[in-house]
Parts: sequence; C-alpha cells; structure tokens
Amino acid sequence: MFLHLGKNLVIPIKEVIAIIDAELAEKSEDTKNFLKVAREEGFIYDLAEKGIKSYIITEKIERDKANSSEIRKSVIYSSNISATTLLKRAGFIDNIEEN
Repeated sequence: MFLHLGKNLVIPIKEVIAIIDAELAEKSEDTKNFLKVAREEGFIYDLAEKGIKSYIITEKIERDKANSSEIRKSVIYSSNISATTLLKRAGFIDNIEEN
C-alpha cells in the first residue's frame, strides 16, 4: 500500500517509521533539536510551504549495484496534512475523530 503525503507525493507504507504531530513536536526539546539537525543536514523534504501539521520519518533500503550491500536512505517529509489523517490513510488507526 501507499500513503499520500500531499503535493502529489505518495510513498510505500512499508517505508514509514513514524508520523509525528508538528504541534507536539514543538513541545519536546529533543524532538525540536532532532528536526533542526535534520533540516540543517538536508534530510527534510518540505511538502508544506506553510502551516506544517506533521512530520513523516521514512527509511528506504536499496541495494548497492557494485557489491550488493544495503544502503539505507532516511528522509523526513513535512506535510500540511494532520498526523491523524495520515494515520487513518495508512490504516494504522480506525474510528478516531479529530478535534
């Protein structure tokens, strides 16, 4: 299955590590620092031009063609779609209402 993150971008659900509510992320110093470093190092792909509502942490495993070793690529997407909506779309939660 795939998960639509916004701006015509879909990713395989198996690549999703975590879906984080942006408002809650701002309340945690550790999470704020993690996202700051990730942004500085170019790991965040901004889908939300403004009004970030969620962060989606992903990891893709690819094979190196030269020696068949595993290469792990991590990407964090910012989205203007709420974490609850993304979790519903992914099928991780059912029968929940947003406030």
